[in-house]
Amino acid sequence: MVGYDPKSEVKSISAVEVAVAGSASGFVTRTLISPVDVIKIRFQLQIEQLSPRNPLAKYYGILQTAHRILHEEGLTAFWKGHVPAQLLSVSYGAVQFVTFECLTELVHNATPYDTRNFIVHFVCGGLAACTATMTVQPLDTLRTRFAAQGEPKVYRNLRHAVVTMYQTEGPLTFYRGLTPTIIAVFPYAGLQFSFYNLLQQLYKRVMPSEGMNAGNVKNLVCGSCAGVISKTLTYPFDLFKKRLQVGGFEQARAAFGQVRTYKGLMDCAGQIVREEGPVGLFKGLSPSLLKAALSTGFTFFWYEFFCNLLYALKDTGSTKGQEG
Repeated sequence: MVGYDPKSEVKSISAVEVAVAGSASGFVTRTLISPVDVIKIRFQLQIEQLSPRNPLAKYYGILQTAHRILHEEGLTAFWKGHVPAQLLSVSYGAVQFVTFECLTELVHNATPYDTRNFIVHFVCGGLAACTATMTVQPLDTLRTRFAAQGEPKVYRNLRHAVVTMYQTEGPLTFYRGLTPTIIAVFPYAGLQFSFYNLLQQLYKRVMPSEGMNAGNVKNLVCGSCAGVISKTLTYPFDLFKKRLQVGGFEQARAAFGQVRTYKGLMDCAGQIVREEGPVGLFKGLSPSLLKAALSTGFTFFWYEFFCNLLYALKDTGSTKGQEG
């Protein structure tokens, strides 16, 4: 159902319904994976080596980090920045899926290519994600700032963060890290959509069972695997984005260890390799892969679920109308 398919009966749902399904999917997924995301961001922003043998390392393992955040900041810390994160997820989900569905339908109507083709899904998925990223980048920067700040808090709430950042750093600060984000998001999302489509086809060949439960399991498994593959291949750019997004925010990072200032993407990459080694490019990979498996799996699972639900409600309504 992800992407235009002329053979699917569910293609009759409207763009508005696609947006609703995408937003609902983003909302549910964000709520479930927020704790993993907070841990991932803490790992990415730590300069010190992620090792228990390093006495300067505040965080070095998923369970250790979770326990320390819980002990020092309380349970609600795992949902720090949840309001901008939800705005981000709801908006991103709507824009991404509407754009993807429109692009794949355009390919079907205007070109000889098969809309279920791996390359078609890669290009359409990448373009859809870039469109969504440009739309929600300010919210992503706000989410990262909230997740990164310790105690005492620099920003009291969302409005205070927006006003403070605008007044002290200017409007362009909301687009910090946009270059590595765009560079990374095209292949990342493209691989997500294309591998999800490919894995679904393989899943049907290996386990051709039908039914709602079988379909739900298939969507979750294929989505999770697609997320892990795509995240592994594009991870360093996600790290660059997070480091650049907290530029100008050094005073709030002091409690977590060393801080660095980067002049741009190439300077950021160069400093990381020189000071932290090549492995520094993959700091936070383990929670990122966990998050990618959960978030991508849940995103496609819930998107397909809500699309089916909206189609069923629409079909039921039309049936009752005909009977009346």
